[in-house]
Amino acid sequence: MMKRPRFLPDNFVLALLAAILSATFLPISGVAGAIYNHATLAAIALLFFLHGAKLSRSAIVAGASNWRLHLCVLAATFVVFPLIGILARPFLTSILPAQLYTGLLFLCLLPSTVQSSIAFTSIAGGNVSAAVCSASLSNLLGVVITPLLAGLLIATDAGAGVSLSAVGHIVLEIVAPFAAGQLLRRWIGGWVAAHPRLVKFVDQGSIVLVVYGAFSASVVEGLWHQIPLSALAILLAVDLGLLAIVLLVTFGVGRQLFDRQDQIVLLFCGSKKSLASGIPIAKVLFASGSLGAVVLPLMLFHQIQLIACAFIARRYASSASSSDDAATARG
Repeated sequence: MMKRPRFLPDNFVLALLAAILSATFLPISGVAGAIYNHATLAAIALLFFLHGAKLSRSAIVAGASNWRLHLCVLAATFVVFPLIGILARPFLTSILPAQLYTGLLFLCLLPSTVQSSIAFTSIAGGNVSAAVCSASLSNLLGVVITPLLAGLLIATDAGAGVSLSAVGHIVLEIVAPFAAGQLLRRWIGGWVAAHPRLVKFVDQGSIVLVVYGAFSASVVEGLWHQIPLSALAILLAVDLGLLAIVLLVTFGVGRQLFDRQDQIVLLFCGSKKSLASGIPIAKVLFASGSLGAVVLPLMLFHQIQLIACAFIARRYASSASSSDDAATARG
């Protein structure tokens, strides 16, 4: 069989790129989009159900008790990101329209993603139970912290409000399936553990589904018509730079404080921002006329973080596989 060229990305990254291209030229919307969204939510629920069935109670307790790791993730999400956005204000306002800078600062105030953080942690061989705790805690706290920070740092068009529906979504889409998996672990845990490819397929498949759905929504809302191409290019570069800085910070801190599995949790949970939480919060904080430009940095950042973290997760997985092969050879 012909060897895969080294320059060619793996199938997972190719699937992500295909999802973005498909959404650009064939975005899904309307009734089909609503059905697709329900299918995506089902895939996410299945993902957390399988992780619940896979993880032992002792692993979950250990993950929840890792307070140093959780504090570092929260600090990266709600301290490091906002500081970068504030300190870069003089430079960013000189190269971007005011509404796009507002969108970038709003992006910096958002909580971490949940499903993709956990999925990438799983793919990379990290501490999944700790990732579940860190990402879920970030999202729950973000429902309160993000509007409060926005009220302090951004001149919004409406008063900051806290929506209980966001908490309900987290419970229904993440906590409930995970708890159901835990309850049924006694009967199906062994079967799930014996089929790691199934968990991997659901991990990666759910991310591809989210990417296509999120990008489709962006395209339907006029992603490519809201701002000039030159401003879009600058915004893309700024988003890339922001993600690179936070990845370097979380990687460096992780190397100093934690073992390999927890380093992976900090890297993925501390470097990403939630589109699912960001859009509803933005609708509360900003007038409808400015909403498109404000959420555009988040839309782009969301796609960039998924693609970049896909590469990183696969590198971690390949590195772990090579280490295992080397250990086997020595043995």
